[in-house]
Amino acid sequence: MQIYLNTFGTYLHVKDDMFEIKIPSKDTSPTKQYLAVHKISSIIISVSAALSTDAIRLALTNNIDIIFTQSDGHPLGRIWHSKLGSTTRIRKRQLEASLGEEGVKYTKLWIEQKMNNQLEFIHDLKKHRPQIAEYLQEKANSIGQLCQSLQALQASRIDSIADTIRGLEGTAGRLYFETISYVLPAQYQFSGRSMRPAKDAYNAFLNYGMGILYSRVEKCLMIAGLDPYVGFLHRDDYNQKSMVFDFIEPYRTFVETTVFRLCSAKKINKSHTDDITNGVTLNKAGKELLVTTLNNYMEGDPIRYKGRNQTRSNAMQQDAHSFANELIKREGTGEENK
Repeated sequence: MQIYLNTFGTYLHVKDDMFEIKIPSKDTSPTKQYLAVHKISSIIISVSAALSTDAIRLALTNNIDIIFTQSDGHPLGRIWHSKLGSTTRIRKRQLEASLGEEGVKYTKLWIEQKMNNQLEFIHDLKKHRPQIAEYLQEKANSIGQLCQSLQALQASRIDSIADTIRGLEGTAGRLYFETISYVLPAQYQFSGRSMRPAKDAYNAFLNYGMGILYSRVEKCLMIAGLDPYVGFLHRDDYNQKSMVFDFIEPYRTFVETTVFRLCSAKKINKSHTDDITNGVTLNKAGKELLVTTLNNYMEGDPIRYKGRNQTRSNAMQQDAHSFANELIKREGTGEENK
C-alpha cells in the first residue's frame, strides 16, 4: 500500500507504533486514520502536508521511502533509507554494460517489449470492435513492421543506433496513440501526446500516472541495487535518471490501460481537471480517482507472470532483480543479488 497525502493541512505522525494521519475538516474535528507499518511501501506527498520526525524515522527504519512530487505527479525528491541492499559490483557492471553490446541488447529488449504491449493493446481493441477491425489491423501491421526493424538493428555500442531506435519508437508511439484516440468516446479524443502542460484530460491523466510510475520504477531499481542514473539509451544529462527512463518502457502499459479504461467507462468528467495556461491539469478529485484506480490495477488481482501468480507491482520488482542478477552472472562469478 502507498500513502498519498494530497489534502492541504494533512498531518502524518506516529502513535502506538502505527502511522496516524490527521485530515483537517472545516466543520468538524480532524479525521484520523491509522495504518500498520508493515502494510506501507511508500509515502507520497503532493501538497502542503506535514510529517513528524518520528514518522520519518519509522518509515526509514522499515524501508519505506518518502516521495515528494510536483503537481503533475513527477517525482521531485525523496527521503530514502541508507541501506540500499546493493553491491558495488552491480553498479560497476551496469556502467560496463552501458558502454557495449549488452547495452544494445537490453535497450532493444525493453523497446521491443513496449512495442509488443502496444500491439497486444490494439489486438484486444480489435476483438471487441469488428466495425473498425480493418483500421486497427492496419495500425498493428505498421507497428509490427517497426518492431521488426528494431529487431534487425546491430551495433557494438548503443550510441551508434540510438537515433534510429528513437525514430522507430517515436513513430510506433504516434501510431499507437492515434489508435487510442480514434476508439475513445468523442469527449476524450486528443491530438497526440502533450506533456507540460497537457492539452486535454486524457494527457493530463496519463502524465500524472506516468509520474507515479517513474517513482515506482526508481524504487524497484534501487531495491535491486541498480543505479537509476546510469542508463543505456537515454542520455546521461545532469541529474537525469536515465535508467528509470530506459527501464520504464515495458510498464507504461499499466498507466495507459488504466487511463483508457477510465475514459472508456466515462468515469472522467470536467470536475476532475482544472484549466491552466495553455492546457489542463488534474485537480484533487482527478488525482484521487487516478491514484485509486492505478493502485488497484498494480496491487489488485494477481496476474500469471513468468510462471507465478503475482501483482503487477511485484512483477516489475522481479524484473529489476533479474536484470541485476544477469549483469553479475555475466561477470562469471556466479554471484546473485539477493
